[in-house]
Parts: sequence; structure tokens; C-alpha cells
Amino acid sequence: SGETWNPFKLQYQLRNVRERLAKALVEKGILTTEKQNFLLFDMTTHPVSNASEKQRLLKKLQESVLERWVNEPQRMERRTLALLVLAHASDVLENVFASLADDKYDVAMNRTKDLLDMDPEVEAAKGKGTEMIWAVLAAFNKS
Repeated sequence: SGETWNPFKLQYQLRNVRERLAKALVEKGILTTEKQNFLLFDMTTHPVSNASEKQRLLKKLQESVLERWVNEPQRMERRTLALLVLAHASDVLENVFASLADDKYDVAMNRTKDLLDMDPEVEAAKGKGTEMIWAVLAAFNKS
């Protein structure tokens, strides 16, 4: 229908995307599948089975904002930019930086805030293959 990947209809697609991502991560051995009983219903959950992979991602995000920081998002690795946007959309950025010392935590949060406060339309127009990442950020910022 053309609406499937419309970034402005993103909130309607998140459940399907989340389920497909979870299935792929289960197949790779990073997550497991469990049934949990929530009083009135059973629900499938996907706890982390590979803690080292989780730690690798946390370290990658921390390093990208601290040691390998570039002031221009166009020079940032696209996967890292996408990971930052999705961590922000999932509301887990504070958890990512929680293990840092206070001064590094402040630097990391300020840098990500500056990055995420940029105008997605302006940044998407600058190109280099990040248009969809900025469109996703714009969609999350509107909802």
C-alpha cells in the first residue's frame, strides 16, 4: 500500500518491527523467548541471553559519544547514528550512560541532546544516506 514504511505512520508499524527484530535476535542467539504470566494473560518476552553482546553495544554507544565524537552528524557512522536515534526513541539512553562517571555522563548526555535536538529536515537535506534515520527521528519527535 505504500504506507508500510511511511515514517509518519511509524507508531503503527513499531509492533511488527519489534516482533521481527526480536525473532531475528533470537535466531542469532542474542535473545531468548519465554512466556510470562501477567495475571490475566500470558505474554511472550525476549530476555537477553547474550550479555556480552549487550555490553558491546553499550560500549560502542559510549565510545561513539565520548572518544570518537564528531561534531558533524554527516561524518558519524550511519549505524551508530541510527543506534543513538533508536536508543533515544526507546528511552534507554540514560541507562546506556548510567555506568559512566558523573563528568563523562554529563558530556555524553549533552552531546546526544545536541545531536537529537538538530532539525531533522535540515540534516536529512545534507544527505550522505542518512535521510531515513532523520525521518525516523522526526517521526519519534512528533509522537
